[in-house]
Amino acid sequence: MNDESSGSSGKRSGRSVRHRTEGDLEECVRVLAQVHQGDCYPVNWPERPGEWLSHASLLGSWIAELDGRLVGHVSLSRSREGDLAAQLWSERHGVRRELAAVVSRLFVAPQARGHGIGALLMSRAMEEAQRRGLHPVLDVVTADTAAVALYERLGWELMATVEQRWSPHQTVAIHCYAAAP
Repeated sequence: MNDESSGSSGKRSGRSVRHRTEGDLEECVRVLAQVHQGDCYPVNWPERPGEWLSHASLLGSWIAELDGRLVGHVSLSRSREGDLAAQLWSERHGVRRELAAVVSRLFVAPQARGHGIGALLMSRAMEEAQRRGLHPVLDVVTADTAAVALYERLGWELMATVEQRWSPHQTVAIHCYAAAP
């Protein structure tokens, strides 16, 4: 998929988004490690990062390339029990939680930032959710100010900010967002 068919505004040469393949996973983990080192995303490095990127409820994953190099990733998943953003959205709209799709695993290589890659990936995940008749939701650690700025710039609605206990010794503040209707 190129910029023109991805729903992004304006063409920027060298950018593209396509479905992630099994062959992309190693490079995705390498880029994720760069992001983790610089931005602490994910907050806790997964024991098996390839599996973390390929969890069971996955509806689809896409990668972004810039001038032929893999520079970004996003996933869309079915809503599961415990997905707070999906739960809040469903309660707010009086619909089943299963009608929400969770956007996750979004990251962009540090050297590729400023090229609209995050917005391009978000657009692709949103298109897929809409194609499936699902409403996109997500949550993000409040300390991830770059991601928060992206979601708000794209018009996502902040539904709540909550504290989540991730382990006996770790409590994290989370923003829950839903795509604008």
